[in-house]
Amino acid sequence: MRNKTLPATYYLDHFHEFLGFFEGANRALLTCEAHAFIRDFRALCKDQQCLIARAANRKYAVINRHHFNYAEIDTPQAHLDALTETGWFGDIAQASLTDIAGALTKDAIITLLRPDGAGSLNARKKDDLVLLLESQVRVHGWPSSLPEDYLVSRFNDTLRYLLFLYFGHSKGRLNQFSMRDLGIMRTRADATQDSARFDDKDEAVRAWTYVNDYQRVPFWSDTEKLVAARTEMPVLRSPAAQQYRNRYLLRLGLALLATEPDTALSVLAQADSDEAQEKWIREAYKAGRKDEVKARLETLIDTPPSDTLLAFAEDFYARKFHKKRTSAVTDMLRSASRTLDLDESHRHEVEAGVLGFYRREGLHCWRTENRLWRSLFGLTFWPLLFERDVLVTEFDRRPQSLKHNTFYTQFSEDIEALLNTLTDTTALMQHVTRMAGAHYGKVNALFMWHQRLLETISALLDHAPLHSVITLLRMMSEDFAGLSDGFPDIMVFDGEILRFEEIKAPGDQLRRNQLTTIQRMQQAGFEVNITQVNWVRDPNQPYVVVDIETTGGNNAYHRITEIGMVKMQHGEIIDRYQTLLNPQRRIPKSITRLTGIDDAMVADAPLFSEVADIIDEFTEGCVFVAHNVNFDFGFIRQEFARLERTFRRPKLCTVREMRRAKPGLPSYSLAALTAQFGIKMDRHHRAMSDAQAAAELLTIVHAAQ
Repeated sequence: MRNKTLPATYYLDHFHEFLGFFEGANRALLTCEAHAFIRDFRALCKDQQCLIARAANRKYAVINRHHFNYAEIDTPQAHLDALTETGWFGDIAQASLTDIAGALTKDAIITLLRPDGAGSLNARKKDDLVLLLESQVRVHGWPSSLPEDYLVSRFNDTLRYLLFLYFGHSKGRLNQFSMRDLGIMRTRADATQDSARFDDKDEAVRAWTYVNDYQRVPFWSDTEKLVAARTEMPVLRSPAAQQYRNRYLLRLGLALLATEPDTALSVLAQADSDEAQEKWIREAYKAGRKDEVKARLETLIDTPPSDTLLAFAEDFYARKFHKKRTSAVTDMLRSASRTLDLDESHRHEVEAGVLGFYRREGLHCWRTENRLWRSLFGLTFWPLLFERDVLVTEFDRRPQSLKHNTFYTQFSEDIEALLNTLTDTTALMQHVTRMAGAHYGKVNALFMWHQRLLETISALLDHAPLHSVITLLRMMSEDFAGLSDGFPDIMVFDGEILRFEEIKAPGDQLRRNQLTTIQRMQQAGFEVNITQVNWVRDPNQPYVVVDIETTGGNNAYHRITEIGMVKMQHGEIIDRYQTLLNPQRRIPKSITRLTGIDDAMVADAPLFSEVADIIDEFTEGCVFVAHNVNFDFGFIRQEFARLERTFRRPKLCTVREMRRAKPGLPSYSLAALTAQFGIKMDRHHRAMSDAQAAAELLTIVHAAQ
């Protein structure tokens, strides 16, 4: 798919496809300028349309005309001149400094500058030159002669508005059409409807104004910020437009806090987003407006707009007005149900280490995090989310009701009707399985499809009370924005009770969204604990000490000829595995002299693919140990990658650990260490012999601790 060749005029084809979007429901959102742009564009000849489409695909409004000599366009420079005469393009004096900085080279910017007596301009950074150009233009205006190589697209503002209507945000670009056609980006053309993101043109234009002002706030002077704060900012009807207003008000309020705190609080008070309300409460409390804060908190607790804001309001109220000394986050961490000593080789994958620990104790456990609940939610409500709800364009991934947190408001009757049909866990599992079978592989923003997707869901439904599952699904429906992430890391079944655990290694913090989600899960009836991990060296942890022989040192090109593995627990060897492997390439003579392994010895040996399952199972739940571990691990991981499989294990290097345990030795090579400590070697540079020697080193490491 990615090797697909696009037609010569694909930029123009995509542009026509893009403009076709505005022939239906979105036509009502077009401004006069947008109507004129589309009408005038369609009146151009094909070559000129190609030039406009090419320019529209550029990141910046400023273009270098000499880069527009494309094979599909006849006499492009003459057409550019004609388009400039008719107002489609202009000279760079009409461009923003952002576009100038992005499109012009440093040398081109220098040609626009007046000497400033502060040394060589060539020695300055490009960003400094842009700022200097801005100051000079403000005082002296643009120079009389401008570089003719550069033009600015005068239709850029209108184009950006159209892109905003199409993609629903300010970062959408036309190159996404090409990425779709090349197979790089998957879309949902099957789920789109002729619908608009906004109720009417006034809402769309106002939302677009908020988006632009949001981007400009950091560059405004103090006076400009005050003027903006005193400008009327009406509440908008559509959830999409109101979200843009909230983002703008939050940024403007934060920008005013240092210089105009009262004005900043007034701005923040106009936003109804969780973040803005929380910021207003904190800053108003600091400013001594405690009665107002108390009244606001009581309102939020009585009629909470979201779970996240409710959790904050309850916690802040308890600490500031009931003299509670610790936060809810601190309380939850202090009440952690257990502290677990875990081998420090799991530092980079602590959750996997905890899962392995529990499995060695005979418990059933699964990695869950957000994947379990988001996939269960998505599959349960798939018909509502992806058939009844709207994807405005095929590039939308998240349904509008989730994007704007209105899912329950829009579909409450349908949601309750569906949940009422799920009278037992069997019915729910059958429903989820049907949805997965019917829609497997379809693009969605909730979860990634994989072959074992239903296994964890099935385990949940086998062991969890149905009423708890249904209650949490309803909570997610009511406030998906506040309950779409922060779920615990793992799920454990001890034979009687199903519980969830959030794993925290030393230094890890419990985030607000995790606190909120855990509290809601507990309210739904689930047992949720926090497990804090202490790092130790645990000889009871299973280790697999590995050594391989290869055809060379680069795992991208060379292959494994032999593997030897020694499994250890409690300081004792409990299992061994060794085999030669056919590398499917010739073994260099230099390697044969080193290892003694030649082509004849491996001719009838198994391929790696034939023993991959054995290696995977033998090392499962173990720490992967080797002398220079990245060499051995890298080769094995690469072999699994060739089979389109993932190989992940915690690692331990006996070179590094011996340096810690026995510092100051003249050499830490395997041969030198075996000689130093009297470790018997049957045959150096043979896999099993070297693996057993490294296992002896691991015993020395543990004894030194």
